[in-house]
Amino acid sequence: MDYIYYLVLALFLLFMLKRILPAKGVNQISTTALKAELNDKNKQYVDVRTPGEFKGNHIRGFKNIPLQQLAQKAEKELSKEKEVIVICQSGMRSGQASKILKKLGFSNVTNVKGGMNAWS
Repeated sequence: MDYIYYLVLALFLLFMLKRILPAKGVNQISTTALKAELNDKNKQYVDVRTPGEFKGNHIRGFKNIPLQQLAQKAEKELSKEKEVIVICQSGMRSGQASKILKKLGFSNVTNVKGGMNAWS
């Protein structure tokens, strides 16, 4: 009976790690490096926070597509040919968004580490 307990525990830990770790093939960028990239017209900048958060403070050039709407809007509003740079408040939602974009077939996805909390 102990082996079932350990199996359930191992599966739970694997599930948690999979949620926390970045998706395979997703690049990570610091906010310092982002500042140098902002004028690149060959990249798409997406803020996945809520409209209220975006309205309160955002980086010029970023388009607001809330995480809950990303799967429906991504293919209509974003090009798979260009790199997509994703930001949120802390980096957690943008990490989830990056996974969604990868599953939708976007090959060049970058997550901003630390999100708006790290931006100053």
